[in-house]
Order: sequence, then structure tokens, then C-alpha cells
Amino acid sequence: MAAAGFALLALTNGCATVPTDPDEKAAYDERNDPLEPMNRYFFDLNNAMDELILKPFAGWYYILLPNFAQDGVRNALNNLRTPVILGNDLLQGDLDRAGITVARFFINSTLGIAGLFDVASEFGLIYHDEDFGQTLAVWGTGEGPYLVLPILGPSNPRDATGRGVDMAMDPLTWILPMYDLSYLGFVRAGLDAVDLRARNLKTLDEIKQGAIDYYATIRSLYRQHRDDEIRNGAPPPDSVSVLDYITDPQTSEAP
Repeated sequence: MAAAGFALLALTNGCATVPTDPDEKAAYDERNDPLEPMNRYFFDLNNAMDELILKPFAGWYYILLPNFAQDGVRNALNNLRTPVILGNDLLQGDLDRAGITVARFFINSTLGIAGLFDVASEFGLIYHDEDFGQTLAVWGTGEGPYLVLPILGPSNPRDATGRGVDMAMDPLTWILPMYDLSYLGFVRAGLDAVDLRARNLKTLDEIKQGAIDYYATIRSLYRQHRDDEIRNGAPPPDSVSVLDYITDPQTSEAP
């Protein structure tokens, strides 16, 4: 009971005050970040942990490992995600991408030496990632308010739920403990985090240096990135290009 009361108090104190001014209220609704004070606290905490632990490890990883070795690590990690990607391909009803996922796994697991080399890409079978958060979006589930999770970073209720389902879908979640190899799951997660951070060392530094509000910038970039993943790289349905105005007489004005 005490823990539940503390959690409720933390959530209450972490809620942003809803403005009464119409313009400010519109901006507040657009941000969709009612827990912003709490989110900013966890954002600062995550940044401190990043500067203290993850970024130094990623820096040494980037310096000491040749590019081909880093590519091998990423390829192997991508290959291990195949069951989760395939499951979500099927749940989204995308049989074409599911076929690509299966073909990539067999090619890279054999010719690619346990996934260390991405041989499948040479055959035009390009890697794509899927997760249950994207599947929920395809099913029409809204993202909900923006969240910053301790250690895990930017998220929302839909993606946080998806992360848990993906863990349950991953066969290694169940297989490794059966052989007292649970520690390999932590090694895998650590490698994944370090490799991803190493690939974004310069990018994140540039964003941090150029951003007026680093928190708001990351929030916006996260949402854009997730939206792009959900649409599989396709343009937003409401976007209109210059060519649309040229070729569509309904959108062009008479001279």
C-alpha cells in the first residue's frame, strides 16, 4: 500500500499544469506530454547515466573495434531479432516482408556465418525492423502520452507495452534460463545498447549542441522516427508534394 501511495504521489507531482489560455492549451495538447515534469526528471537522470557509463563504453567500442567488427556485431544482433520481427510481420498481415525476414535469416545464418555477415542484402533482401509497438499502431491503437522511462529512454504506453510483448515473443527469453545462461541475455542487451550508442555518438552530440531545448528536440525526433517506422518509410498520408500541385488540377489555382 505504501509503495502504491508513493507511486501515485510521484505521478501526481509529475503532472504538468493544464493551461487555461486557449493558445497555450493548444500547444499543451499538441505536445501530448502531461507528465512532462516527471519525464524531464527521468530524462536528466538518463543523460547523467549516459555520460557516466554508456557514452564512455560506446566511445571505446567505437575506437577499438574496426568498422567491419562493429558491422558484424550489429548484423548478429539483427539476426537474433528475427523471431520477433517475423512474428510482428505476420501479426501485421505483411506476408511479403515476412518472407524477406525468413529468407534473410536462413541466408545470413548459413552463408553469413551465424549472422555475422549480411549476405542477404547482396541478394536484395534488405533488413527491416518490426516490433509490437508498431503492430499495435497498425491495428489502430493510439500512442498515448509521451513517456521517458528510466534507463530505457523515450517511449509511450503503446511502445512500452510493445516492448514487454516483444520480450515474451523472443525465444531466447525462455531458452537461456533453461540452461542457466540468463547472463547472456544481459550481454546481448548491453552489446545492443553500446553498439547503438556508438553509431550515434556524433549525431547526439550535434543535436545536444544545437538544440535550444534538448528534451523537446529528442521528444520530437522520437515521435518522427517511430512514425516513420510504423509507415515503413512511406510518406504521411496527408503529405502533399510539389508534383501533386503540378499534376492534380483539383489542387491548382486557375491563372
